[in-house]
Amino acid sequence: MTTAREAPSIDLIGATALGVGGMMGAGLYTLLGLAARSAGVLLPLAFLLAGIAASFSVYSYARLGTAFPSRGGGAHFLLAALGDTDLCASLNVFQYVAYLIATSLYGAGFAEYVGALAGGHLPGVALRLIGASAVVVFTAVNLVGPQLVDRSQKLIIAAEVVILALLLLLGTFHADPGRIMATPWPAGAGVLTAAGLLYVTFQGFGVVSNAAQDMRSPKTQLPRAMFLALAIVLVVYLLVSTLVVSLLPLATIERDAGHVLANAGGAVLGRTGFLVIAAAAILATASAVNATLFASANIGADLADSRQLPAALARPWLSSSDVSLPVSAGVVILLVLFFPLDAVGQMTSLAFLIVYGAVSAAHLRVRGKTGARAWPLLLAVAINAALFVALLIDTVRTGSPATWITFLAVLAGSFALTAVLRRGR
Repeated sequence: MTTAREAPSIDLIGATALGVGGMMGAGLYTLLGLAARSAGVLLPLAFLLAGIAASFSVYSYARLGTAFPSRGGGAHFLLAALGDTDLCASLNVFQYVAYLIATSLYGAGFAEYVGALAGGHLPGVALRLIGASAVVVFTAVNLVGPQLVDRSQKLIIAAEVVILALLLLLGTFHADPGRIMATPWPAGAGVLTAAGLLYVTFQGFGVVSNAAQDMRSPKTQLPRAMFLALAIVLVVYLLVSTLVVSLLPLATIERDAGHVLANAGGAVLGRTGFLVIAAAAILATASAVNATLFASANIGADLADSRQLPAALARPWLSSSDVSLPVSAGVVILLVLFFPLDAVGQMTSLAFLIVYGAVSAAHLRVRGKTGARAWPLLLAVAINAALFVALLIDTVRTGSPATWITFLAVLAGSFALTAVLRRGR
């Protein structure tokens, strides 16, 4: 006996809230200070450029989500546009790895803020072990089930909004806008590099398209919700970044890049403000580890079911999850242990610039079905490519060779693994 599918229940406000929650989280705490190393006091401009760049990908996802409603997100869109091809499978495998790298970014950010609360006295090895321990803890949380993941995520996002609103409100009485004009401005290339790094802070817009099947009127609600969520988050990012560069000397921002938002809280409310923002950051990064690990494990299992990854990843593990969960957690732990915050931040942004650029490029093949115009899709591909090149050049020039070599090896490995698996089929 079959049961009727529940009536769609997500309205415009609910879909917008979903997008805001998906975007506004740990990325702001972990990458704001790192981006300031390149953009300096022009950090708000870098956020603006990243938001404009993301808007073209939002357009692509909104059209695809309306034409091909599915909970599969970008992986489903690539399959719809490219078919079951080697290219599609390789990009989906790389997308899975991109989520693992993003999870390691949040784990490293969690450790950074724990270290800030400890007064900066913990050695680097201890911080990396703390980040790895967080991944272990949230692997156990994921074993409990998706309900706990969902509930904790909603509570933490609500707390984040309240805390950031208070920081902005109280910070206006302490800010010094003249600091922006008095500090030397960086070269334009630095702002472009920072925009590429910050692109991932808008990455969560895709979760709205995943809910298309549950919307009452997806053709109208989906595009409106995605762009409204993007606008809200962009305004928050602009306000927060402007406040930070108006409160703190650039030297302080660059020195304490991993926990600069806590320093901004300290500039507003002293030690209490520092502790509140650091605690909020720990909650946000912990929540992001929790949710992104959950998503990564599901993506890995789905790709295993479709034979784009080894079938063993989809086998049951401890009766409540798939083998994909411990495998995903293991990769994330290795990344946290061997790569610092700035390295995984660069790799995360580079990975999602490729993923979203690839989705927009593939969209060109099916735009007759989606009704999308060609020029926004072409702009999305071009902008993503430009930001990717700028960030990759900066990573090679200023970062550890292990960072960019590992990233390129992962990209090439995704295609190589796909070739091996599909040849076996």
